[in-house]
Amino acid sequence: MKILIVDDEEMIRGVLREYVEFEGNEAFEAADGMEAVRMCKDADYDLILMDVMMPHLDGFSAVKEIKKTKDVPVIMLSARGEEYDKLFAFELGVDDYVTKPFSPKEVMARINAVTKRRTQKPTGNEILKFEGLEIDMAGRNVYVDGVKAELTPKEYELLFYLVRNKGIALTREKLLYDVWGFDFYGDDRTVDTHVKMLRSNLKEYRKFIVTLRGLGYKFEE
Repeated sequence: MKILIVDDEEMIRGVLREYVEFEGNEAFEAADGMEAVRMCKDADYDLILMDVMMPHLDGFSAVKEIKKTKDVPVIMLSARGEEYDKLFAFELGVDDYVTKPFSPKEVMARINAVTKRRTQKPTGNEILKFEGLEIDMAGRNVYVDGVKAELTPKEYELLFYLVRNKGIALTREKLLYDVWGFDFYGDDRTVDTHVKMLRSNLKEYRKFIVTLRGLGYKFEE
């Protein structure tokens, strides 16, 4: 894989590059968002590790610009761990959000998880309907009263997982493990953030995602 590492701290870029290359990937570096945008115009990458706070152009703005022309998975790296920062990042379509300080091994685990999810092919041509909510499992399309909902990749995966396990109580920990693909070190707020985003896009059919206080969620007609 060709992985672009974007961070204004040379030391962080160096550490991540070492781990990325150790696992057999090609690593490329950019010192700020502006350089990252230029590099993405000239070449294609399989994944981007993007810092948030950088000179010239911040990571959020860089991702927004890159996503206009490239459907490339992005993992954000940031010292800002507030919920609204994560929410904003996920609304931009990023695949994951890692809060600094982080372990390079954790970042590699997240890279592998994102890659695995991106390469998994849907099976069958099942279309499920719940009143005015229509879910095309194979096509990865969701329609609300006939209008296509614009969901982020993670929102699709979360909704499909909930639907596949309809009527089953799912803890936040299980959702993290099965949807995100590995242990999120107890950061179950990630699940709540995505559920909030998903419910907003489902409008009145948000009612199908039921909160189980102190436990998690389930999809219920």
